[in-house]
Amino acid sequence: MKKKILLTQDVGSIRKPFWAVKTLRDTKVNSEEKRRTRDDLSLLNITKFEEVGLDIIYDGEARRVEMYEYPIKHMGGFVFSGKIRSWDNKYYRKARCVDKVSYKENFHLDEFLFVKKHTSREIKVPITGPYTLADWSYNQHYQSREDFIMDIAKEIIRPLIKELVKHGAKIIQIDEPAATTHPKEIGIFTEAFNASISGVNCETSVHICYSGDNYRSLFPQVLDMKVNQFLLEYANRDLWSKGVSKEARPGYNALELFREYSDTREVGLGVVDVHRDDLEPPELIRDRILYAQKILGEPGRIYVNPDCGLRTRSR
Repeated sequence: MKKKILLTQDVGSIRKPFWAVKTLRDTKVNSEEKRRTRDDLSLLNITKFEEVGLDIIYDGEARRVEMYEYPIKHMGGFVFSGKIRSWDNKYYRKARCVDKVSYKENFHLDEFLFVKKHTSREIKVPITGPYTLADWSYNQHYQSREDFIMDIAKEIIRPLIKELVKHGAKIIQIDEPAATTHPKEIGIFTEAFNASISGVNCETSVHICYSGDNYRSLFPQVLDMKVNQFLLEYANRDLWSKGVSKEARPGYNALELFREYSDTREVGLGVVDVHRDDLEPPELIRDRILYAQKILGEPGRIYVNPDCGLRTRSR
């Protein structure tokens, strides 16, 4: 992919409008009408991302119910149990792994081919990673947690990514929000990521959000990941005062870890807090980028994005 300074990108989800949710939940609506609704929403999101000028896009995950429940229901070895609260008043169905996990179908291929057909922009496919899928499930089959995680990586995520790449996918984003919840497991998290992309010829990024220790627990093991870009959350913990000093930008001090360990890979820089309704003024986003550039040096390393997906915010 041809590089320019400060490429902008989507992270993943965007809130579904009321009309789409109502149609998709209506048991009286037939499958063909629901398919057209998903197509319409995907086109709407693609057009919006193009209009605002993003360089790298997807479709706002228009066809997905949720980042955990949606992939799990397309895998073998799982049965769903009760609902779990994820955030605010949102819930997802948690599953039990009761047998060896198996690859049933590529649950992202149709959506990728649709996006590919309807945009000329660079496309990045977001995929929920093996560590998070295992961590958010009950393990009632595998003797060890490590075996559970690695089987998801090797038996499901790797063939899924390989097939996407075979059909033209060039950038894969692996979402791992659970990565920092168990600091002693960073080693197995890293190993599972590498297993997921082994033998795959594409650019990769890993998206990790909301670390309690400002990402310190990830280092140095995370540097063993064979990944092109670390896409991290920063704005959520930052101030709203302008300036490019260390005191003005506390949310971005975690960037020092890359300089401390002399890692020069790309950084997906979260500059928009997805957990508040107020919109950051352009001058604040500018200062956040300029401060990151002071630490990271080469501006070509920086990709600009929200902290996380936007499904928590209004359209």
